[in-house]
Amino acid sequence: MSDEVFFTVRNRILSVSELVISIKRLVESEIPLVWIQGEVSNLVKATSGHWYFSLKDASAQMRCVMFRQHNQRISGGVSNGQAVELLGTVTLYEARGDVQFNVAQLRPAGAGDLFERFTRLKQQLEGEGLFDAARKRALPVYPECIGIVTSPQAAALRDVLTTLRQRWPGVSAILYPAAVQGAGSAVQLAKAIELANRRADCEVLILCRGGGSLEDLWSFNEEVLARAIAASEIPVVSGVGHEADFTIADFVADERAATPTAAAQRVVPDRRELLHRVAGLGRRLRQLQQNYFAQRLQTLDFFDRRLLHPSALLNREAERLQHSRQRLARGLVHVQRQQDWRWQLLKQRFGAGCRQLEQMESAHARWGQRLVEAMESVQSRYFLPLESAAQRLDLLDPRRVLARGYSLVRDADGHVVVDAATVRHGDRMAITLSRGQLEVIVGQVQVASSETSPPPD
Repeated sequence: MSDEVFFTVRNRILSVSELVISIKRLVESEIPLVWIQGEVSNLVKATSGHWYFSLKDASAQMRCVMFRQHNQRISGGVSNGQAVELLGTVTLYEARGDVQFNVAQLRPAGAGDLFERFTRLKQQLEGEGLFDAARKRALPVYPECIGIVTSPQAAALRDVLTTLRQRWPGVSAILYPAAVQGAGSAVQLAKAIELANRRADCEVLILCRGGGSLEDLWSFNEEVLARAIAASEIPVVSGVGHEADFTIADFVADERAATPTAAAQRVVPDRRELLHRVAGLGRRLRQLQQNYFAQRLQTLDFFDRRLLHPSALLNREAERLQHSRQRLARGLVHVQRQQDWRWQLLKQRFGAGCRQLEQMESAHARWGQRLVEAMESVQSRYFLPLESAAQRLDLLDPRRVLARGYSLVRDADGHVVVDAATVRHGDRMAITLSRGQLEVIVGQVQVASSETSPPPD
């Protein structure tokens, strides 16, 4: 007993609560977190989810409690008479004054040795690089055949097949049977993986089994299976036990899934999700097409408004030239009027007999004549190319050719017919004449020659 407790005893009388609390503090401070081993007895599983039991050996026993948040992680449960190992702390239950053991972890007796073997093998294989992410391969996106390595009697097999059928109905599955528990099961699993690689029938392997204790899952912690997974040329997905279970096979496999069902979900896509994505992409593509065509139509309308027939361009330029000619004529008349007015003004000021005025009048007449000649030269320079282009355009007018007795023949699609060999009985034709158009149906075709006839003399 500590000095504090002795001091309290010597100086005053303690209540029961004070004494129990002092003992509890002493026990909890002196005894750390510890593993203990014994046999379960007097097991009570309360409606609250807590477990109450005694752990005993040949000469002693201790009351134990394992609260629900801890025992929910135990796969397989616990039963009276079972030899177990417990990790927890010693405390004092104040209401009854009983010393009890608060259990944090529970495992079957002997699991400590298995855990040590698990740790040693994990460190060894990790040092050899079998767990490196660089050596793991990507799974196929749309596999056609999947190999399943498990026991034919395993419930995990039914879960995997059901999931594959629901998510990707067209996929094929091949079972490579092997025991998943017991002596020699690890060797069987390794040989099944080797067989799948020799046959090379599938694109990905699922290694799976349901949950269980550490001993139940020990086959997946064996070195022979780990090396078979590492040597496999086919990607391996491990789906062993429940989400909390980890095995050596999980670390070596190309990908680890929490459960067999999750492994099946990982190796195949969801058909419904893909259909939904395809439908969404289809809607997006249609929208993009509509936007594209709308933009192209706007561009076409823009160019259509800007595009004019050559005759229209010539007419527009002719109108501009005519306007310029009229403006020039009006300007010339205006200048002449101003010059005449100024000349009359000068004549009035200097008199009609002035020699200088006569010279200026003669010069004025000459410059006026030169101005008229220059204007006519400029006009002819612009009008002659315009008239020449108009004449050439008139010569190229197909209506002049039709007026000489020729005709233009088009098929039902509007294409010009230039070869009689392309015409068939019953074809619809449109014949354009100089005045009007004929819609005809070919009754009989007789092709005299496929070569072009020479023009008449």
